[in-house]
Amino acid sequence: MKIIIQLSSDEEAKALPILFRHSPGMILPNRTYVLGEDAVKMLSNAGVRFAEVSREALAPCLEAVGGERV
Repeated sequence: MKIIIQLSSDEEAKALPILFRHSPGMILPNRTYVLGEDAVKMLSNAGVRFAEVSREALAPCLEAVGGERV
């Protein structure tokens, strides 16, 4: 699952060494990051504070959607 977080400039300075060593991810403007769940957990365990902006929604499987074929 991908999680989008936003960091303050001070917290970003603490987070970058952790992210560069251990986590692939995507950096967006305004100190916003798209990271895996494990990377977010590592940041949290290291005491890095961040705002969670969004989580990846799980797509329903076709069987769960149901409906009628037209």
